[in-house]
Amino acid sequence: MPTGTTAEVREIGIAHSPDSDDAFMFYGLASEKVQVPGYRFTHTLTDIETLNQKAMREAFYDVTAISFHAYPYVQDKYALMPCGGSVGECYGPMIVSKRAYTLDEVRRVKIAIPGHLTTANLVLQMALPGVETEFVPFDLIIPQVLAGKYDAGLIIHEGQLTYGRDGLTCVLDMGMWWREQTGLPLPLGGNAIRRDLGADVHRMMNQALRDSVSYALQHREEALAHAMQYARDLDTSSANRFVGMYVNERTLDYGEDGKEAIRRLLAMGHERGVIPQAVHVDFAE
Repeated sequence: MPTGTTAEVREIGIAHSPDSDDAFMFYGLASEKVQVPGYRFTHTLTDIETLNQKAMREAFYDVTAISFHAYPYVQDKYALMPCGGSVGECYGPMIVSKRAYTLDEVRRVKIAIPGHLTTANLVLQMALPGVETEFVPFDLIIPQVLAGKYDAGLIIHEGQLTYGRDGLTCVLDMGMWWREQTGLPLPLGGNAIRRDLGADVHRMMNQALRDSVSYALQHREEALAHAMQYARDLDTSSANRFVGMYVNERTLDYGEDGKEAIRRLLAMGHERGVIPQAVHVDFAE
């Protein structure tokens, strides 16, 4: 009988949002166009606030997308990956309304938010301290503002491109507010990796994710076709624009100013009392 051993394959569980930019970013790995000998990658798609909350309760996924606002609450279990993040260059989540509120006026209304641990909410709390908010699933915020249930909503994802066609007005763009405050880009969400996986797996996963992003950028039409199934009311041109906003060279590497932006965001959140504990931003290089 032939003898020999079968190489053991290690499974790495990855969780990210069912959004066109994340789908584009992970296309290389999900399609197995990017492979790593000895490893198999499984993908779970769940909305970002659920991922934030799940990471707080347990380190279930080996790699998980999180809002940067959630990192302080999971920093004991996870380190940030130095790639795979979404960064806004003078753009980001927006407060939208049917009325052209001034900032003083919008402070006095209840704002629908897509999650308490979203970075959008962190920046909102710094920009408009004490504002009243209520959680609404992100894809229901625009419909509920239009229906009059809320006077204003804090929108993320594709809503940043579609709110105008629904007749809504942008009251405040958080990316612009952040740039005016700090001169930095606005880091919104990133990927975190379990600390207990160890340095070798961290290096492997960083390279695998960079290879996945590079594959998508180099095979844009192919990757965009995959991402369109998650594009929520965007045509191909708009989806391509949205993907370009959040999957680009900064997704391959934050750069020093991008890393500084993450540190500044969380430090300011702590200084202003939004984040209760001090934060040590640690990248799994």
